[in-house]
Amino acid sequence: MCPAPAATAERLPRPTMHTDERDDWIAVTAGPLHPDDALLRVAAPGCGAVVAFCGMVRDHSPGRPGVVGVEYEAYEKFAPARLAEVAAAARRRWPTIGGLALVHRVGMLAVGDTAVVVAVSTPHRAAAFAAASFCIDTLKATVPIWKRETWADGSEWVSECRLDPAGP
Repeated sequence: MCPAPAATAERLPRPTMHTDERDDWIAVTAGPLHPDDALLRVAAPGCGAVVAFCGMVRDHSPGRPGVVGVEYEAYEKFAPARLAEVAAAARRRWPTIGGLALVHRVGMLAVGDTAVVVAVSTPHRAAAFAAASFCIDTLKATVPIWKRETWADGSEWVSECRLDPAGP
């Protein structure tokens, strides 16, 4: 389950129930992410399933305990367009998608902060789970967003992005 938003964090205006399936929420932002905003944004009258994935900053990475923070950086000219390509590819594979949100944060994040939110609504759960999984996996592999993990003794840039020119 996605974490509850901090009570003191600045919030986006609460969206109303999603009614235009072409109104995907695609964003790269320096502001805090509130997963419940994505859930409300993708809800649609004909969709009985809403699935969300929230990527959180954790206190370790493979072979490295003690991570204290992560800095995300995006290639601002291409990252939003790549996110839109991921959304379009998901809609081609699952044409029943009602609402879709792909939102990634940039800047310095602390352990426990939400770094990425993917939310999908469909009429039934199987398609919602499959589409959400496809979206986060494709986002991580093809969207030009990099992270620098910081720990007590240093830091290192890491990325799964392989920037396939053909897109998702």
